[in-house]
Amino acid sequence: MLKQERQQKIIDILNEEHKIIASDLSKRLSVSEDTIRRDLKELDSQGVIKRVHSGALRKGPPVQDFSTRKEIYNETKLNLANKALNYIKDEMVLLIDGGTTNLQLVHQLPLSLKGTVITNSPPIAMALSNHPDIEVIMVGGTLFKQSMVNLGIHTYETLNEMRADLYIMGIYNIDPENGISVPSSSEALIKRKMTSISNEVLGMVTNDKLDTISNHIVCPTDHLTYLITENVNPDIKLLYEKQGIAIND
Repeated sequence: MLKQERQQKIIDILNEEHKIIASDLSKRLSVSEDTIRRDLKELDSQGVIKRVHSGALRKGPPVQDFSTRKEIYNETKLNLANKALNYIKDEMVLLIDGGTTNLQLVHQLPLSLKGTVITNSPPIAMALSNHPDIEVIMVGGTLFKQSMVNLGIHTYETLNEMRADLYIMGIYNIDPENGISVPSSSEALIKRKMTSISNEVLGMVTNDKLDTISNHIVCPTDHLTYLITENVNPDIKLLYEKQGIAIND
């Protein structure tokens, strides 16, 4: 098998199985582990896959600005948001960070809902302006325009003074072994802090983000209390459930 054919086969296997182990792949393709590792390194440098210590994971969806992401997967995001409504009750203190799926959830909150929402996302704060019984606490900082969230030391220090019943985390990438990750170190830091001040954590994840990894780890996957997603492979679902996560797909 020529190198180009072999590398395409690697990509096909990864797209189908979401994760590959170098030692297993060398047996399946009848080549040495060194050859596989060179292939993985080359494919990683091309931005096609993401290498990890034992093999490779799928690349997550491309990093796009907030306005672009608002226009994709809208029906899926709405379905996830409607599932998440079941976990939100009157008088809760909710912590909601950025993300277009989180914004979709906020648009679905009933106008009669009573409670408090803490957010570092200006679009989410604005979307709550017509909810008469929700107190909105806006966490300031430096606006990260790509994600439309406030980040930085001011954001971090303000969160030190707060506690939440439920943190609704916007998730870029998630893998049961490597954890939850994001492209930005500043965003990883704030998400990590938000997780630490919350009693429970909920994530809504479109299927293209499952079994993917980015450069900056937020926390292990088992920091999630609830994972809401769609059409999960039963084997992958079991991996999350073994970590004590309630998964709703």
